[in-house]
Amino acid sequence: MSAYYDVLIVGSGHGGAHAALALRQAKFTGSVAIVGEESDHPYERPPLSKDYLSGKRTLERLHLRPIEYWRAQGVDLLLGNRVSSVSPKQHTLRTDAGQIMGYGILIWATGGNPRQLNCPGGTLKGVHTIRRRTDVDRIRAALASTRQVVIVGGGFIGLETAAELIKLGKEVCVLETLDRVLARISGAQLSRFYENEHRSRGVDLRVGVRIESILGEDSHVTGVKLHDGTILAAQMVIAGIGIVAATEPLTAAGASGTNGLDVDEYCRTNLEKIYAIGDCVAQANPFADGAVVRIESIQNATDQANLVARIITGGMVPKRAVPWFWSNQFDIRLQTAGLSIGHDGTVLRGDPATGPFSVIYLKNGCVIALDCVNSPADFTQGRALVIARARIDAGLLADTTISLKAILETAAPGSR
Repeated sequence: MSAYYDVLIVGSGHGGAHAALALRQAKFTGSVAIVGEESDHPYERPPLSKDYLSGKRTLERLHLRPIEYWRAQGVDLLLGNRVSSVSPKQHTLRTDAGQIMGYGILIWATGGNPRQLNCPGGTLKGVHTIRRRTDVDRIRAALASTRQVVIVGGGFIGLETAAELIKLGKEVCVLETLDRVLARISGAQLSRFYENEHRSRGVDLRVGVRIESILGEDSHVTGVKLHDGTILAAQMVIAGIGIVAATEPLTAAGASGTNGLDVDEYCRTNLEKIYAIGDCVAQANPFADGAVVRIESIQNATDQANLVARIITGGMVPKRAVPWFWSNQFDIRLQTAGLSIGHDGTVLRGDPATGPFSVIYLKNGCVIALDCVNSPADFTQGRALVIARARIDAGLLADTTISLKAILETAAPGSR
C-alpha cells in the first residue's frame, strides 16, 4: 500500500474539492487527500462554456482556491490519477498506475463523462465535447481555422456555447432532437423565449431534427448530414448531449444504482464507509415528491459535500436546501429555484417581450419551482414559496406590482 488516508476523496471537481474544504472548516484533523483524473488543481466548470471559452477568464482565475491553499490546509492533491478499482472489504483502491491507497472513509465525487455522438463520423477530428478545461483548450485552438460550427444539443451547454461563439463571429447552428430546447428542464414558455433570443442574435437553431452522420475529409469534419438529407457545412461539431455518471469502479465493487449511484438521505452508498456526492449520485429528493433524481448542479454537489463533512465530524446535519441552477447566455441570466418535474400548470409573471419575467411552476395548485429571467428578486423570494409549497391564486402570482415576498406574507392560513 502506497498511502493511507483517514478520508480519501475520489474526484477533484466541485463536490470533491468542497468536501475537503468542509472537513477542514469543521476542524477535522485527520489526513485528507483528493484523487483526481485531471492534472489541474480543482477549478470551476460552469465558466468553461462561457468566459473561459471566450478567453475572458484564465485557468488561474478558475481555480477554486489558490494552489498553495491546499498545502496549507493539509489536503494532499493526488492529481493525474484515475481510479481503476475499489475494494470495500479491504478499504483500498487502485489507480491505473498500479498505486494502492487505503482509506478510513471514501467519498466518491467523480461527476460524469460527456455523452459521445454515436452516429457515423462521431469520432472524426473536429468533433468536441465540453466537460474539462482541456476540452475547451482544443476548441479554442481550432477556432482560428473555423468559420462554421454545428452544436448538437439544445441544453445549457449547447446554448451557452452557441452564445459565446456567435459573439466571436462564428456561424453557429444548434440542432435539437426534441421539439424545443431545454425541454428536459423547463416548460415551453421558457424554451420558446430562448429559441427566439438565439435566432434573433444570429443562431441557426433547429428543433425536431435528427443527425444521420458527421461528414468528413481526411479524417476531419466537413459537415453534418440530417435524416431528411440536409447537409450543413461545418469545420467543427460540438456535442452537448448530457453526461453519463462516472461510477464504474464503484459499481463493479458492488455499489447499487443504474442512473448514478444510489445513496440515502445522508449520501451513504450501500457499501460500508463509502459516501457519494454530486453529479454521479441518484437520491430521493423532497422537492420532487420523494422521487429519486440525479441533479447536475454546483449547488447540489456543494450541499452534499457539506452534509457528508458534517456527518464525518459529528456536526449538526443541515436541512435539505431548495435545488437551484443558473445559466448565462448573451445578456440574459436565468436563475431556477426548485424542480419543475411533474408540474401540471404554469403562471407567467412579467412579459418576456419587454423585460424581466418569471415562469412559476405549479403542481396540484402548489408552487414547486420558478424560472427567473433577469429577475433576481423573484428568484431570491420565490425559494420561500417552493419551501412552503404555497398555494396562491394564479392572478396574484402573475401581478408584478406585488413582490413574491409580500404575496407569501399575506397569504391566508392554510395556503402554505
